[in-house]
Amino acid sequence: MNRKKGIVLVLIGAIFWGIGGTVSKKLFQQYAIDVDWLVTTRLLIAGVLLLSVQYFTKDRSQIFGVWKTRRIAVPLIIFGLLGMLGVQYTYMASIEHGNAAVATLLQYLAPVMIIIYLLLRKQSVLTRADMLTVSLALFGSFFLLTNGSLSQLSVPPLAITWGILSGVALAFYTLYAIPLLKQFDSLVIVGWAMIIGGFALSFIHPPWRVDMSSFTLETYFYLIFVIIFGTMIAFWFYIESLQSLAPKESSLLGSVEPLAAVLTTVFWLKEPFGFYQWLGTLFIMMMIVMLALNKGKSSDNLEAK
Repeated sequence: MNRKKGIVLVLIGAIFWGIGGTVSKKLFQQYAIDVDWLVTTRLLIAGVLLLSVQYFTKDRSQIFGVWKTRRIAVPLIIFGLLGMLGVQYTYMASIEHGNAAVATLLQYLAPVMIIIYLLLRKQSVLTRADMLTVSLALFGSFFLLTNGSLSQLSVPPLAITWGILSGVALAFYTLYAIPLLKQFDSLVIVGWAMIIGGFALSFIHPPWRVDMSSFTLETYFYLIFVIIFGTMIAFWFYIESLQSLAPKESSLLGSVEPLAAVLTTVFWLKEPFGFYQWLGTLFIMMMIVMLALNKGKSSDNLEAK
C-alpha cells in the first residue's frame, strides 16, 4: 500500500510541476504577469506552506533549529540563493522568452552536467552509459532547438541561454543539497530555501508592487495553481514519495514532468512543434530514463564523497 501511495505521489508531483510551467507561460503571454513578481510570490508562499506542513506533521523543532549554528545556516543561505532561486528564476525566464517544453527539457540536461562535473573532479570514471547519456542529451538538444536546421533556431537564443543556466542551477541544487538533507528534513531545507530566495528577490521586485486591477478570476485561478500545485505540492509530493520509494524509482517516475510540459505546451497553448523537435524530445526522455535507472549507484557514490 505504501509503495502504491509513493508511486501516485511522485507521478502527481511531476505532472503538476510540468503543467505549472505551461500555466506560467500563459500568465506571461496572456496576462502580462512579470516573471520577477511571479517567482518572488511563488517562492515566499510555497516556502511558508512547506514549513507549515513540517510544523503540523513532523518535528517542528527543526524549523528554527537550522539557524542555531553557522555551520548549517551559511550553507542554507547559499543553497537558497544560488540553488533554489537560481533554479526557479532561470527556469521561469526561459519559459518567458521561449516556452515551457523547451525550458523543462533544457533543465533536464542537469544530470549530464553533474556527470561532467564529477569527471572533472575525478570523483567518477566515464562509462559507456555516461557516453550514451551525453550523446542523447546533445543530439536531443540539437533537434529540439534547431528543428533539424542550423539556419534558424526554433526558440529565441535568450530562451536557450536561460534554459542552459537553469540546468546549471539544477545541477548545483542537486549536489549542494546532499549534506544539508543528511541533517534536516527535506521540507525544512526546501521550505527555508524558498523563503530565502523569495526574500532576496523581493528587493528587486517586491511582491506587493503589482497592479491587480486587471486581474480576472481566471488570472487568480492560474496563479493559485502555479503556487499551490506547480510549486508547493509538486515539491512536497516528490519528497513524500521518497518515504516509500527508492530515489531511483522516484526519479524514473519523475521523468513524466518534461512530458507533461511538452504535451500541455503543444495541445493547450498550441505552440508549434515539428518532427525533429519530437525526435529531440524522445532522445532527452531516453536520457532521463537511463539516468534514473542508474541513479541508485550514482547516489551512493555522491553520498560517499
